Amino acid sequence: MSYRKENHISFEKVKVNFSKNIGVEFSQYSKEDIVKLWRETLDSGMHGICFSIYADSQKPGDFISEEQIERRINILKPYTKWIRSFSCTEGHEHIAKIAKKHGIKTLVGAWLSDDLEKNEEEIEGLIQLAKKGFVDIAAVGNEVLYRKELTEEELLVYINRVKEEISNIEVGYVDAYYEFSKRPAITAACDVILSNCYPFWEGCNIEYSLNHMQEMYEQAKKTAKGKRIIITETGWPSKGSSLEGAHSNAENAMKYFINSQVWAEVDNIEMFYFSSFDESWKVGDEGDVGAYWGLWDKYGNLKF
Repeated sequence: MSYRKENHISFEKVKVNFSKNIGVEFSQYSKEDIVKLWRETLDSGMHGICFSIYADSQKPGDFISEEQIERRINILKPYTKWIRSFSCTEGHEHIAKIAKKHGIKTLVGAWLSDDLEKNEEEIEGLIQLAKKGFVDIAAVGNEVLYRKELTEEELLVYINRVKEEISNIEVGYVDAYYEFSKRPAITAACDVILSNCYPFWEGCNIEYSLNHMQEMYEQAKKTAKGKRIIITETGWPSKGSSLEGAHSNAENAMKYFINSQVWAEVDNIEMFYFSSFDESWKVGDEGDVGAYWGLWDKYGNLKF
């Protein structure tokens, strides 16, 4: 009997044998099997995915057309129930509208920064999209406290303003999992806790990455005091520089995706994977790994 037949794996089989803290025992499988399982896991569908809007040569500040968004949503829609957007201006406002047209639910973000004039456009854009029925969950800001671009008091004003305007929709704020334990006033203001969990950025070896993400989730859960937790970002880059024990390569990216998706299904975790498409502009903020977080490459081709 061949190696592949003896060690054949499938998404359904690994769910049955899944170890809560360790995940899939990848050592017993060939690289070819891992690629197959990665594709089966993707085909089985995700709760949610972060929408990468920028094509090659584009960057934040560029206006993005509805046609480009439509093309990318058409690629993603067989694989996900939800799409997360990050902004409500410069074409991003069309993401939620087009996603809804295709029957996809939306977590819509207003991008906040220290540019108060632009913040007004973002907040008004989010409110208008919600009032038109394009928003299922509203995210007021993304890591703006982590970046130290707004104070807690300033952010609370934005959160409460959106809650007053769209009282029928859950409103939250997105930040790293540990920020919520440091900021009880923000946690209290949120209807839902929107937590980013990145073992890679904490230099975690792939073997321990699932357990580390689970610990991140539990820390956010402890702080939430019964409020719903959504993992709004988690992922692993497929290429680029390493960070301490975290190595960015195709095999680790596949393993992390498989483990995170199986755990999400087994434990009923709401998770938005980061990200859909590679984006070249991100090297400026994150170094060379920034360009390789997608499940699809920058041309829209499935990676593995």
